[in-house]
Amino acid sequence: MRQFKASLLALVLGLLLLGWLIQPAGSGEPVLAQSGTGIEATPEDKSPRTTRITVPYTSYDWWLIRYSNNQIVCGFPVEHEGLPTADEIRTWCDGTVYDEWIKTEPCDLARVDSVNQCPGFYLQQVGSRQGEREIEIELSLPTVWISIANCNPGPENRCTTLPNLLLTGEEPLPNESIISIQGFLDGEPFNCMGSTCSIPLKPSGLEGAVVEFWADSSFGDSTEHYTARVRLVPWGDFMNPESTSTDPQQWYVDVLSSQWREGGLASCSDTWDVFPDIGGPPEWLLSPEDPAALETDVSYYYLSGALITYGIVDASSCLDGGLQAPNIASVCGVEAARPYLAEWQNRFDEEIIQASRETGIPSLLMKNVFSRESQLWPGIFRTYKEAGLGQLTENGADTVLLWNPDFFRQFCPLVLDQKYCELGFGNMGEFEQNLLRGALVRKVDASCPDCPAGLDLSQANFSVRVFAEGLQANCEQTGRIISNVTRLEPGQVSTYEDLWRFTLVNYHAGPGCLSKAVQRAWDANLPLDWNSIISYLDPVCQSAIGYVEDISRMLSVMPTPTPWLPVNENIATPVIPRVVSTMTSTPTGIATLTPTRTTTPATPTPTPTGSITPEASPTPTTTPTAGGPGYYP
Repeated sequence: MRQFKASLLALVLGLLLLGWLIQPAGSGEPVLAQSGTGIEATPEDKSPRTTRITVPYTSYDWWLIRYSNNQIVCGFPVEHEGLPTADEIRTWCDGTVYDEWIKTEPCDLARVDSVNQCPGFYLQQVGSRQGEREIEIELSLPTVWISIANCNPGPENRCTTLPNLLLTGEEPLPNESIISIQGFLDGEPFNCMGSTCSIPLKPSGLEGAVVEFWADSSFGDSTEHYTARVRLVPWGDFMNPESTSTDPQQWYVDVLSSQWREGGLASCSDTWDVFPDIGGPPEWLLSPEDPAALETDVSYYYLSGALITYGIVDASSCLDGGLQAPNIASVCGVEAARPYLAEWQNRFDEEIIQASRETGIPSLLMKNVFSRESQLWPGIFRTYKEAGLGQLTENGADTVLLWNPDFFRQFCPLVLDQKYCELGFGNMGEFEQNLLRGALVRKVDASCPDCPAGLDLSQANFSVRVFAEGLQANCEQTGRIISNVTRLEPGQVSTYEDLWRFTLVNYHAGPGCLSKAVQRAWDANLPLDWNSIISYLDPVCQSAIGYVEDISRMLSVMPTPTPWLPVNENIATPVIPRVVSTMTSTPTGIATLTPTRTTTPATPTPTPTGSITPEASPTPTTTPTAGGPGYYP
């Protein structure tokens, strides 16, 4: 079957690469929304994006035969070379026959006089034949991307000219094209012929204007309908009609949409449906493109201790050997490590920026969390079963796999058969879930006894991307917690900066801590801001307060294990001076947002999207081999 699928894929790719014209099944004229009428394409109006092709195949005929009397108890075809699989035998043969076959031992001729004295069955291939069949395949869908045009860009999402909203359609099929793009901007219809559509913007107010947009293809169908919120705010007095202003023309522009094509806003903005403050987010949530902007030179005591412990730094001139406790440098040890500290703590900056560019997670936030979690040494808390620069635990792996489905779909097939991955993480059996959790933690574990300094730096680099995906999962979970409690979008009841603080609470202390605090603050009719949430955290959760404040103020402090992990009492906890990074900044004031509501909703339990019901663990496929079930002489 695998060879059949591979041949099919190769054939389809060949057709596309050669530019053959593929005629859709039941193709029709493209359906256009009529400008100003509000009529739009419905799923029933669209032509299905499928085609039918003829593919060759080879069928192999097998018999399952009883040893004792050579009776054929089951015959069936398979479409791959090699022995039939256990699933195929279970499908084609009687259940009692399968149960007896799976227990069949190889026939040991040294113990019997003839093969007929052996119990059970053997497999025999009896022929093969060639054939062709017509199959229906799904074709790639068109899409529309959104960006900003006619903008002379300045800092902080600022344009010095009045910008346009640019919609760009993409049609992946050869010999087909996007013929029109249309939609509504703040209720007003627009319609552009061709694959691009440039729409003049006008001031929108702080909440932004809603955009609905889609494209029609010459194939005869349309893209899905996308939405966006666009905020355009003039800055300065240049628009004042009552006076002549010398202020230069400046416009702050932000876009919230899954189809946003350029850098800028973090991906969680779209998840929460919230804009940052005018002028951009605070410094700790910025995403500079230049690695130099992430550089730090901090006197990390744990990092220094690791450099000394693994022989990278020679601290023999120190009376204490450079260590005040295992893995913890003394003041003399930090000074001995000084030439190496800056190089090491900045060696992952390019990976951080790349992960930020691909996921939308702020790069400064990642650097600050790495500093807080591990002081940029991937194996510092190995005794607590945490791994990677972000110190991933199995609980953290569970969050990534459950709340970041895109990452799950990429990672799962590296560990399990696709049929298990298709169930989704929440519907897998406990055995498969544990396999995936463990595999992900091992994948980011950079410890390597045979590597220089005991670390595999390629694994450490990989942990950067996994951590970014993990933060994306945590912001999804945080948004769902707030929506479940308030029945409102997170951006309607909190601010961009505070939502990131809540996400860090979720990451550090767990969703139970965050959901209880959110519920209590909401029941008390308080705004969901940082001060309200921290006042309702359970005592066991309050370590998250200092954790978040250290990261948001970009301070360098002693790393600590995740609260739910057992603490190794044999490791001393020294008194380490608090050293402020060269990138310190004063945090901005916390805006208070009071939501308008008339009733207090019932208390729901935060759950992932959809109703996830775990099922029993599926039985792994057993492939018969010579010397085991299905052996044939």
